[in-house]
Amino acid sequence: MAKSILIKNGIIATLGEKNRVLYGHALLIEDGLIKKIAPQKSLRGKYSKVIDAAGKLVMPGFINAHMHFYSTFARGLGKADPSKNFVEILNNLWWRLDKKLTNDDSYYSAVIPLINAVRKGTTTIIDHHASPFAITGSLAAIEKAVRGTGLRASLAYEVSDRDGKEKAKEGLDENSAFIAACNARDDNQVKALFGLHASFTIGDETLEEAAYRGHKMGVGFHIHTAESTSDQLHCESHHKMRVVERLRDFGILGRKSIAAHCVHVSEKEVEILKETGTAVVHNPQSNANNAVGIADITALTDGGVLVGLGTDAMTVNMLEEVRCGLWLQHLKRDPACGFMETANALLVNNARIANRYFKDVGELKAGFAADLAIIDYIPPTPMDASNFAGHLIFGVSQSAVDTTICGGRVLMEGKKLKLDIDEEEVSRKSCELARKLWARF
Repeated sequence: MAKSILIKNGIIATLGEKNRVLYGHALLIEDGLIKKIAPQKSLRGKYSKVIDAAGKLVMPGFINAHMHFYSTFARGLGKADPSKNFVEILNNLWWRLDKKLTNDDSYYSAVIPLINAVRKGTTTIIDHHASPFAITGSLAAIEKAVRGTGLRASLAYEVSDRDGKEKAKEGLDENSAFIAACNARDDNQVKALFGLHASFTIGDETLEEAAYRGHKMGVGFHIHTAESTSDQLHCESHHKMRVVERLRDFGILGRKSIAAHCVHVSEKEVEILKETGTAVVHNPQSNANNAVGIADITALTDGGVLVGLGTDAMTVNMLEEVRCGLWLQHLKRDPACGFMETANALLVNNARIANRYFKDVGELKAGFAADLAIIDYIPPTPMDASNFAGHLIFGVSQSAVDTTICGGRVLMEGKKLKLDIDEEEVSRKSCELARKLWARF
């Protein structure tokens, strides 16, 4: 890794709570951190590496706040029965697939989207894993893939009672062991959350044990929340309360926790999410694909909830996701609604969520992690902080990522990967393992 990198001649968008769009400035990286952003004329010296960003936009690397690496091997799988609702989708595809995964499968199914994330300028990913017949060591296998690609990730194993108490216990132990390892290492590349599947697959005993362990270890929880009406119907019929109420009562919610989806939450539940400081992560393409509905992120935002953006493994391209999210908010309400709520979910709120786990990411600022995406873009109309979101959604999103840097390490430059990974060999091995998994499916 170059000790010092100067990035010059580009347009710099800092993001953060007060985004600045800077012309005629250069950015200096030293030892993995942003050292300085200053007028280009003032940065004259000798540097280990100089990147010419002429004709390009320099901005923070994208953050994906809810992902499932393990879904990679479903790509092209045509053996699942047609499904008419969300529960059928889980039973016919995902819960059949995850039961067949080995730790080797988990590693390769993570490497592939991680490499693609580099290509798309995504530098931080919050993942949620499931492999109920290969639980122990699964998070370490994924961690190996993360470290091998140089990206940042928060990992969790989704605890569930759907495969029995023994598997639930093993999932609890996998989370506990991985959290302990991350706490001991305390670096800024790999973090841990306590993973839970969803209210409707977790009994009181398991939920109570997870809450006890998570609080004892000082971490938050990552759980699917009211993704489908089936989650709410199950909670109301079995527990006589709503999903968010149940999670609150067990101590699952809080500032360190992520409630993914929240498509079907009431006004009272929105208030609970706000009061507990729980982050909600919206996954518009997945919700549309599964026909579970469109989360009302305008109402959630108006209710004081921190709403981020994830992909639920539909893609690692956050620019694709934010566009889809905007169209769906328009469809849910009207074209006058949802623009800034959707844009801010990606550009501001994902960094706020990630900074609950990582240190100083998601903004180009002195002292912050040098996580950058350099994207081909010459604005055809005036661009400044006031209209940057419009340029991003309608222009930058249609451009190619040229260079990706994470922690000061150049992972891609000039659209060519700089990883210590043979992409063709990884893809060959992945295809071989996927073929074997499909035979077991």
